Order: sequence, then C-alpha cells, then structure tokens
Amino acid sequence: MTDTFKAACIQNCASGDMDATLQRSRELVHKARDGGADLIAVPEFFSCLNVGDDGLETGAQPEAGHPALECYTELARETGAWILIGSIAINDGMERSRNRSLMIDPQGNIQARYDKIHMFDVELGNGETYKESDRFEPGTHAVLSPTPWGPLGMTICYDLRFAYLYRALAKAGALFMSCPAAFMKTTGEAHWHTLIRARAIETGSFMIAPCQNGQHGRAKTFGHSLIVDPWGRILGEGHGDAEDVVIAEIDTSKVFEARSKIPALTHDRLFDMPDASTLKLAGE
Repeated sequence: MTDTFKAACIQNCASGDMDATLQRSRELVHKARDGGADLIAVPEFFSCLNVGDDGLETGAQPEAGHPALECYTELARETGAWILIGSIAINDGMERSRNRSLMIDPQGNIQARYDKIHMFDVELGNGETYKESDRFEPGTHAVLSPTPWGPLGMTICYDLRFAYLYRALAKAGALFMSCPAAFMKTTGEAHWHTLIRARAIETGSFMIAPCQNGQHGRAKTFGHSLIVDPWGRILGEGHGDAEDVVIAEIDTSKVFEARSKIPALTHDRLFDMPDASTLKLAGE
C-alpha cells in the first residue's frame, strides 16, 4: 500500500443522449489523467440523466453490455487509472432498476459493486418532488472497495445524509469515502458542503465527491465537486456553473493522524432511549 496518490473528481452535465454524454465525459477523464490523477471518480448517473414529463430518465440497461460500463472498462485500460463509476442505472430483470456504483481497476476489471441503499424520496416545495423508489430498488449491503492505497467506502448521493453508514464503513477499515452525486441545486446550496465536511470529520476519512452540474431537463444539479481531508479541509472544489476536473493529492497518513488525535470511532457507548410517550416539555 502506497502512502500518497492523486484523486480526481469529474464534474459533468449528463443529458438523455448517452452517446454524446459519454464522449464528453471521456474527454474529462483524459484531462484528469493528464493532470496526474491515479483514481478518477465520475458522478451519479454520469452517463445519462434527464427529468422530463415522464419522470427520471437514466438509461437503465443490463450490466452486461451496458454502454457506459463497456466504455469505462476500456477507458481504465487505456489510461491505466483506477476509475470509480459514480453510478449507472442497471436493469437486472427486476421490476425496478438498481442505482449502482462500480470500481474499475487499470486492467478493466470490476473490483467492487455498490447499490445505493437510501432512496431520494423528497418534496422540496414549489413543485420540486422526487421519488427515486418509484424507479429503483434499494441496495442492502455496505461495500468496501480495495484500492492500492487502502479500502474505499462506497456510497451514492442521498446516502450522505445517513451518518451511520459512513461510521460503519470507517470502522470496517475505510480510509476514503466516495460520494458521487447528482445533488439538486436546491439542496446543494443548503447542505452539500456541510454534509461532505461533516462525514469527513466524523470518520477521520477523505471524502471524494464528484457532483454533476447543470440543467437536465426540468432538474438542475449543484456542481461544486469536493475533495475533503480527514480534518474537514477542502482540498479541491469544482465550479458551480460549469463542467470541471478537480484534482488533489491524498496522503493516507492524514487519516491515521486525524483518528489518533480524535479517536471518536473507538468511543461509542451504549445508552438507553426514553419512551417518547412519557416525554414532557420543559416547564410542564
């Protein structure tokens, strides 16, 4: 295991045209590799994303033969980089698809698969409503991916709001966390930076969080892809209004340094919860 490497977040704007989107994203991956990136992460639904009258369009196809997966396994071999496919929509014969992230090694082999556990079912007001569970089956397993630099905990977008997942991944050995996203502009402006930094600080881990940017039919994503160190410092950030490539050096010793200073992962304690029916407001 080596101590340092360069990570990159690709910030692209996917459309319903998968071929055109893949071509542009390939160009950004090459730019990241030319910039020295060893691990390159692309966002959630990076190859196809459009919200129209019929709802969410993500180009769901079987994993075997999926154009985005075939493109990126070849791209990994071509560039010699580790590539995290933020997510693609996988149709595995079930009524609903899977929102799946995959880690690809430089030989084009799939090293890990993670199906998004938490579904984005929200009503943000002003007619902005999303119900991911209508189209996608939730995953049931947390996943660590091997890398040459240590284990990476795999998550996707809305998972970011569930701190226990990140804590469990860190306790299982993760030194880095990936959170590829298509975070909506509304929630991104309010919460993205705070949540990414909080997950890094809570677990003493690096956060690698590529996020889509731009207009996707009726939806608009936030951008501001982030790489954050275990102390919560932002090492790299994408633009809020353009496609971008963000590269930062990752020093694994910083994980052990942060966790030795504040060993919160070893300080869990059991506690009793009160019966909510017996609670009274102060002064009653």
